Amino acid sequence: MGENLAAIDIGTNSLHLVVARFDDEGHFEVIADEKEPVRLGSSGGDMKELTPEAIDRGIAALARFRQVADISDAPVTAVATSAVREAENAEVFIDRARDEAGVEVEVISGVEEARLIQLGILQAVPVFDRRLLLIDIGGGSTEVLIGERGETLAVRSFKLGAIRLTRRFFKTDRIHPGAVDACRRHVGAMLAPMAREVERLGFDVSVGSSGTIEAIAQLANAARPDAAPLRSLTNATFTRKEAEAVVRTLAGASTVEGRLAIDGMEPGRADIILAGAIIAEQAMTTFGIDEMVVSGYALREGALLDAFQRRHGAALHHLQDLRRRSVTRLAELMDDEPHHSAHVAELALELFDETAKFHGLGDDTRELLEAAALLANVGLYVSHSKHHKHSYYVIRNSDQLSGFTEHEIEMVALVARYHRKSAPSAKHAEFAALRPQDQASVRTMAGILRVAIGLDRTHAGLVTAVRCRRGGKTLVIEAVPGEGADLSLELYTAAERKGLLEEVLGRPVRVVEAVPAPA
Repeated sequence: MGENLAAIDIGTNSLHLVVARFDDEGHFEVIADEKEPVRLGSSGGDMKELTPEAIDRGIAALARFRQVADISDAPVTAVATSAVREAENAEVFIDRARDEAGVEVEVISGVEEARLIQLGILQAVPVFDRRLLLIDIGGGSTEVLIGERGETLAVRSFKLGAIRLTRRFFKTDRIHPGAVDACRRHVGAMLAPMAREVERLGFDVSVGSSGTIEAIAQLANAARPDAAPLRSLTNATFTRKEAEAVVRTLAGASTVEGRLAIDGMEPGRADIILAGAIIAEQAMTTFGIDEMVVSGYALREGALLDAFQRRHGAALHHLQDLRRRSVTRLAELMDDEPHHSAHVAELALELFDETAKFHGLGDDTRELLEAAALLANVGLYVSHSKHHKHSYYVIRNSDQLSGFTEHEIEMVALVARYHRKSAPSAKHAEFAALRPQDQASVRTMAGILRVAIGLDRTHAGLVTAVRCRRGGKTLVIEAVPGEGADLSLELYTAAERKGLLEEVLGRPVRVVEAVPAPA
């Protein structure tokens, strides 16, 4: 039995709602997602007061969000950050939210905000076992956290936000000479104390979250030669040099109207993006970040998970192997025979390892092959006819696959698409769009997967293992039978499907039953 939960992130710039359906283990599927750019932190000065107009906008948005949550019978957790946290009249907003919108608002500290953000991003980015440097740039504050395995090692919240700094340094439509450098110096000075902690603790990977980070990623991608639009921002990356180039481009457009014309610009963020980009640029410079990974999950997803944990006392151990568990989850949802797919995946990985000296592919490709093997049959959920093509569509468009980049999902989807029927071809637009080395990897993985599927033709697990040996110029694949197993159908089918593997390995392939070792 699952349950629905909703979370609202009441930020300085926007209000975000997410409604999700949880299973008993804490996995969730998003069923509604809403965002409204309310601009709670629109007052002058240092955001000490919420204006009546801003409160009205916020309450109206909360009332609509409450209605959306009620459709799914989802209890609501609402957390408020910098704008409400610092406002002297915060109680006015909180009381009206309760009385008029039916939403109980919890104001959280910057440190708690960072903890929840970390909880959220660990659902989207596979960094649980790595030391993480998290940067979240909001409208009113920036949270910086160092964590590992879900534990917080160091955390600071800074009064550095896209709206806050826009109000201070870029108040007029036209940029004042010297404002960019002044803003840079201010941000650098504020972040400097945290730099010592970052240096002391170190980090393996840096992850950025928030609308500002996503906007920078879009702008950086748009500036790349021959860039394709990003289908998903989660696990996208941008470098420090790209962040610096984004700031130069934004500063070069001296008015908001000029920034609106920049390729990749989100219209609703054009007036505050320069300040936000300067924060990101200075954070990367101050902390020695060469590359930033983007997380589409942040505070609201963390609040969701925290609410689930509080209700059930659950520990989300599945975060330790985020990528594989998300694949398994999708397979369980859409594959009627996940045990068959799991056995095929085991055989495919053995074939991959046994033929490594011929194909020369690494562990990163091995992981993609495993994912493709586990998901090759999810298209059967749509239709048996052409189910390999349906598998491509399901994998490519699923929101269940956490921790993979867009490119990796495309590779997995293509290998699943080519597990049967026609071989990879330049006539297929998606395959043709890959780089030559990726095309070669897809062909190799698909060739291995076809043979592995053949070796479980009866779906009975009759082949318990595979091993390979050379027979002159021929690669001999030996199928190890289970006790008393008749492998005739498995051997026939694998031999019928070996053609692509022969092509990619550049040698004949023979599939035989392994001879038992003498007693």
